[in-house]
Amino acid sequence: MLVGVVGAALVVPLAGASGRPVVGPARSDHGCARIEDRLPVLADWPLVRSDVPRSPVDESRVRRMVAGMSLAEKIGQMTQPEITSITPEDVRVYGFGSVLNGGGAWPNKDKHAPVGDWLALADAYWQASVSTRAKIPVIWGIDAVHGNNNIYGATLFPHNIGLGAAHDPCLVRDVSAATAKQLRATGQDWAFAPTLAVVRDDRWGRTYEGYSEDPRITRAYGYEAVKGLQGNRGPRLNGVLATAKHFIGDGGTTGGVDQGVNASSPAEMINLHGQGYYGALAAGAQTVMVSFNSWTNPDLGVAEGKLHGSDLALNGILKGKMGFDGLVVSDWNGIGQVPGCTNSSCAKAINAGIDIVMVPQDWKAFIANTTAQVQSGEIPVARIDDAVTRILRVKLRSGVFDQPKPSARRGAAESLEAKALARKAVRESAVLLKNNGRVLPLGSRAKVLVVGKSADSMQNQTGGWTLTWQGTGNTNADFPGGTTVLAGLRQALGAANVTFSETGDVDPAGFDAVVAVLGETPYAEGNGDLGRRGLDASRLHPEDLRVLDKVAGRGTPVVSVYLSGRPLSTNRELNRSDAFVAGWLPGTEGGGIADVLVRGGFTGKLSYSWPRTPCQTPLNVGAAGYDPLFAYGYGLSERQRVTVPQLPESAPECDDGGGGGGPATEDLEVFNRQDIAPYRSFIGGPENWGGTEIGPDGTAAQATISVVPADVNVQQDALRATWSGTGQLYLQDPSGGSDLRPYLSADAALEFDVVVHQPPAGRVVVSAHCVYPCFAEVEATGLFQGVGAKSTVKIPVSCFDQGGLDLANVNTPFLVYTESPFEASFANVRWVPGGARDPDAAPC
Repeated sequence: MLVGVVGAALVVPLAGASGRPVVGPARSDHGCARIEDRLPVLADWPLVRSDVPRSPVDESRVRRMVAGMSLAEKIGQMTQPEITSITPEDVRVYGFGSVLNGGGAWPNKDKHAPVGDWLALADAYWQASVSTRAKIPVIWGIDAVHGNNNIYGATLFPHNIGLGAAHDPCLVRDVSAATAKQLRATGQDWAFAPTLAVVRDDRWGRTYEGYSEDPRITRAYGYEAVKGLQGNRGPRLNGVLATAKHFIGDGGTTGGVDQGVNASSPAEMINLHGQGYYGALAAGAQTVMVSFNSWTNPDLGVAEGKLHGSDLALNGILKGKMGFDGLVVSDWNGIGQVPGCTNSSCAKAINAGIDIVMVPQDWKAFIANTTAQVQSGEIPVARIDDAVTRILRVKLRSGVFDQPKPSARRGAAESLEAKALARKAVRESAVLLKNNGRVLPLGSRAKVLVVGKSADSMQNQTGGWTLTWQGTGNTNADFPGGTTVLAGLRQALGAANVTFSETGDVDPAGFDAVVAVLGETPYAEGNGDLGRRGLDASRLHPEDLRVLDKVAGRGTPVVSVYLSGRPLSTNRELNRSDAFVAGWLPGTEGGGIADVLVRGGFTGKLSYSWPRTPCQTPLNVGAAGYDPLFAYGYGLSERQRVTVPQLPESAPECDDGGGGGGPATEDLEVFNRQDIAPYRSFIGGPENWGGTEIGPDGTAAQATISVVPADVNVQQDALRATWSGTGQLYLQDPSGGSDLRPYLSADAALEFDVVVHQPPAGRVVVSAHCVYPCFAEVEATGLFQGVGAKSTVKIPVSCFDQGGLDLANVNTPFLVYTESPFEASFANVRWVPGGARDPDAAPC
């Protein structure tokens, strides 16, 4: 059932021949898009009238340019490599239309690269592009999702989940405009933002990238984010290109699985997941990025599969019914997920309507394959011409044809700084969930004890998509000028009145209050998926509860600030806190949190529902049986007298499908883009058979074996192991064994995806251990002979059982051992119920 809570751009029914609705400019409130009380339910995809008009002069110029281009020049415009895999000379030789840098890619591989280095590289790319025969300027795209977050020294804003809690479209326009200035200061032309996901299951690792579970907010914010980034002035932009992403339904996958399956009906896609695009495209968004997810529901006759290959979604809906005349760009190696395609070859994706293909490393093969596909007729020349027409149209509208090199354009290093705006955004986004006894505000003379792992951690405060892709590997020194919550409190109260103990090992007596800053640690995309682990904060982060137990109930009020990328079940933490603030991921200006703690001024309201129990997901306003702990729209001011009672702390563990003595019903994930707790990844060899743990950066090395990150299915989802001699790669629970007998009775298989780079020169075994020397191994040399192509290996658990494995005490569910040279990338390691019955399962 569709709930009519969905809007920002005005929907007007058409009486014309099509009979379809039309979306036009947003209705305004205080000069910005209104968050509508209710939106009409649409029967079909609407035509969206863009605020950027089509120029006859531009269209004539584009036609002449396309007619004069060679096939190589056209395919060059459609190719988008990553800056770490190309040189400016490559731009000149191959005529790339655009380049990108992902998280963790910097000029000269320097994380602290100054603005001058960014501009010098941008100038070099630009000069190379205008030195070609076609003289078409290259454009540079970057993931700028909470400010220009790859740049050392840039002010970073709250992630979108925090902006959603502000319920302030004007703030979103201001933040987006400031972000555009940051991009221009470092030479980029194109922001891969905003994310328009309407999040339905908060276990999703990208929840914080969505503004809200409520499409009304997403639609209004999508409109203003585009307005702020692009700064439209008629047919020309005054800012940078915006990207409406990810089309479509990325926030609605079953189980909150990143890049998973969205089973929505067409009506739900139109009225729920489409809303952000109506706002963004009406505002004039010039680019749309395709989503990794599938759109499939056999019961409803929906069989689009991976959207990167969906002609219906891209040509039929986006470009056809919605009338989008900008360009469509793929996501990182997204074409490789389309059945029958690889990262470097996918005629189906191009024919489906993708105009620019993001091929970070495999661009040479992509150019060769696409050229051959056009020459054979598999890709029509007319489709290539349409793609290039769209690319050139967008470039003309962006103004790059009329501008000098990036360093000579408007913009200066000072544009990286936007502290006052960011601090305001932090204040507006903080949501006061509990304030028993009106503990807050603290007042300017308070003496406080500050505890918790996130109080003085810029890394935890800024979250994913910060300097690096995952937001990990950062220290406070990586954020010059940034302010932690602790530093903000010291500024507000005076350093003498603030005592800090991260672990809470200071007696709280004698303080006016304890401020505990707790929460999640950084993640991005699928690395943040919770899956069967559920939403119990105390199980996900037990260290936080240990800190609270040291300071709670000792006569001094406790104020908890929870920094997270999603609502979590925090009953235990709430019970140990007199006041509780959802601070989300505030960015570099933690002083905004200190502002509201000390002086008050809480105005934030939940844009996501807060769960009552750990397994209460999906949880969305308007759904049947809706019963959150704190409802959508909840948020106290410090003046309100509201008492939150003690909450139940006993809750059943979310069903993981692997216990109870019966057959397992859910996959046991061991490694999925990262270690899945309790398992951790190691290498071992003669240098150290005790094991060298693979670090957060995905690397480890011994004399005979080394590991680096690699791509198998998606970006950096694999461990690439290189053996020069004896060694092993394995995943182990350091705390001991687990009872995995339910997987034997479920006919499970140990499954993993693998790409072989160098076949083994000798014998290879795959084993599982029940605390060494208890183990069982399977001869696996023959499974690693094919080079270059991905395969999925399936080894029945019964093979290990026959080899003597004690399945009641398995501590190492995956180990690969060889004594000879061998190189392969391993991803998605899991035990899969029923996998042993698959026709392609290996024999014992």
